[in-house]
Amino acid sequence: MSESPRLDAALSERIHALCEEGRDLWHDFDIEVRQDQWHSFVAADYDAVQAALIDLRSPGARFLEWGSATGVVTIMADLLGFEGSGIELDASLVRVARELAERAGSKARFAVGSFIPLGWAWSPPGGDGRSGTIGEGTSGYLELERSLDDYDVVYGYPWSGEEDLMLDLMRAHGREDARLLLYTVESGTKVYRGGKLEV
Repeated sequence: MSESPRLDAALSERIHALCEEGRDLWHDFDIEVRQDQWHSFVAADYDAVQAALIDLRSPGARFLEWGSATGVVTIMADLLGFEGSGIELDASLVRVARELAERAGSKARFAVGSFIPLGWAWSPPGGDGRSGTIGEGTSGYLELERSLDDYDVVYGYPWSGEEDLMLDLMRAHGREDARLLLYTVESGTKVYRGGKLEV
């Protein structure tokens, strides 16, 4: 394991251990769940997301993960100094995330529900308002007692075709100065602010 030049050794080791446990959890989930039925949870490249979070971190800044699954990215953000929260539709994954946070000594919070705020609907220019793999449910913001515009950094891992939906949702309900961090297999990490890609 190579230590990040911008993290002290102890923090780097904690995050490394978290990511290793997260990969093990994903491997088990893939065998126990995804082998028999389709599920939208796929683990991101934790190292790539960590590098982006280090660039964006500001102690006390509020971080939200859309579709937080086992919570690795949210917990990582918390360990990096963000106030980390995650919203996940699958209650069984939220239980796993809360247990992982406790083992990691993290104060990250997780809510069961949808990251789509009440009253918002996807209305793309082409008229196809399907939301891809993004399921429906009670708004997770209610449990967190926050709204989307309370967050400084929002993270999502969109499946193909969902990136525009996430950008539109952020434009509609996020703060203009907040950043949207997206990870995709094709493009790696990208950061948007005010709907525009940051270089």
